Amino acid sequence: MTHAATTPMTITTNPTRISRRFAELRRTGEMGLVAYLTAGDPSLAATEKFVLALAEAGADVIELGVPFSDPVADGPVIQRASERALHAGTTLGGVLSLVKSLREKTEVPLVLFSYFNPVLQMGLEKFGDAAKAAGADGVLITDLTPEEGVEYRAAISSRGMDTIFLAAPTSTDLRLAIIAKATSGFLYLISRTGVTGTKDQLADELPALARRVRRVTELPIAIGFGISLPGHVSVLGGLADAAVVGSALVEEIERAEGVEAAAAALAARVKLLKGAAVAGMSRREPGA
Repeated sequence: MTHAATTPMTITTNPTRISRRFAELRRTGEMGLVAYLTAGDPSLAATEKFVLALAEAGADVIELGVPFSDPVADGPVIQRASERALHAGTTLGGVLSLVKSLREKTEVPLVLFSYFNPVLQMGLEKFGDAAKAAGADGVLITDLTPEEGVEYRAAISSRGMDTIFLAAPTSTDLRLAIIAKATSGFLYLISRTGVTGTKDQLADELPALARRVRRVTELPIAIGFGISLPGHVSVLGGLADAAVVGSALVEEIERAEGVEAAAAALAARVKLLKGAAVAGMSRREPGA
């Protein structure tokens, strides 16, 4: 089986929960909040409670990170979370079971966020079937390019799920166009070079980067990496359709004394961030 091709392909799918949620956000002029958690940290049962708390607090989309032994794109906070989840015995199969359980309790859009190795080990068709049956809405593979992911994209898109790709500040305009063409649901724009983790300030180049992406796609744009404060989210209001918050939430879990305390802290943080999204400094006009 090969995993390379020179020309990305476009596959049309029916609207997913992700697309429907972003369409509603666009109608109301509200900026979305995408929340990331490492599944299985400290346990899958705890993650289920956390996801339900985040959804109740106002998260628009939730990414469930599949723990991996070598998370090269992640900073120390998420690396430690992956280690804890793996130590607790979390597997890709377990995360899929978690999605199935969550789908019985909430309609919040769920994205599987993974490195390619666990998916490849399971097998693309088997993974696609299992993810669809569980109720996942989209998949984001952090270390897979559009050119290398043609078979993967076909396996996901043909089952009615979104394939979400990452775009970086170092991407050329041509590269951004290729990434956008391979993407559905929303495009995940990395705000800066480097690994995940909280930062005090956003990159000065971010507005210009967002404009470059807007020129090549009509997809919703979600900006992540370093987003942790209400002020960050407010500033993004005129640039992005959603802010992605990950390390700041995972850090709340790490600091909390128990699952219930962590769930409460996560809900409080998301309410604060979502409040900033709704009342941002430069909200997008409804329908824009």
